[in-house]
Amino acid sequence: MIEKQFIEAKKREFIIREFVKKKLGKGKVSMVGLERTPLGERITVHTTKPGLIIGRKGEAIQELTSTLKAKFKLENPQIEIVEIENAEHDPQFMADYIASALERFGQLRFKAIAYRALQRIKDSKALGAEIRLSGKLPSDRAKRWRFSFGYLKKTGAPVEIIVKKAYADAHTKPGVVGVKVFIVPPTSDIREIKEKEIISEVVEERKEEKKEEKKVEKENKKEKAKK
Repeated sequence: MIEKQFIEAKKREFIIREFVKKKLGKGKVSMVGLERTPLGERITVHTTKPGLIIGRKGEAIQELTSTLKAKFKLENPQIEIVEIENAEHDPQFMADYIASALERFGQLRFKAIAYRALQRIKDSKALGAEIRLSGKLPSDRAKRWRFSFGYLKKTGAPVEIIVKKAYADAHTKPGVVGVKVFIVPPTSDIREIKEKEIISEVVEERKEEKKEEKKVEKENKKEKAKK
């Protein structure tokens, strides 16, 4: 019973977050946070365009607050706007930017759109990035395309630490195009990461050596027992 209530609560939170993102517009909002407090529900909107989100004299925020109260029965929703300083280091913003461009200009220009976005990330001094497009693309070669530059770790524990990733959908006339963006921001310390990778590799090698040693010991014991 408790698990069911927990799932329903999380599902409701997800629906509210997605509604806020859709209401404010694709490409304007990177992330929406929802937290319950004694004073009411605090909704945090991370955006690169706080002026457009707030609206003239706060009209857009007031309208959104009224809609949330009416649609989702929220008692006292408090909307907080957080400005993203460097949009090119935010994978969700870049994924939405690519998806919006594909919807606006069509999937025929997917290469130009992807390269333009990749160049923006590169110019922002990110250490590495990768853009993956899949779905209804006008290509005889492949239905999946990858555009990348720089350093981008793909396996191991460091991936969860340094690689930021996000996903978006572009609804074009021929069909849906999936957009995945992976970014390694300039704040990441690659030297430290590589040191951790070397240590983890040494630990793994040592584990393998111990396994081999145990196998040899078992085989020796079996041979002695036969004799």
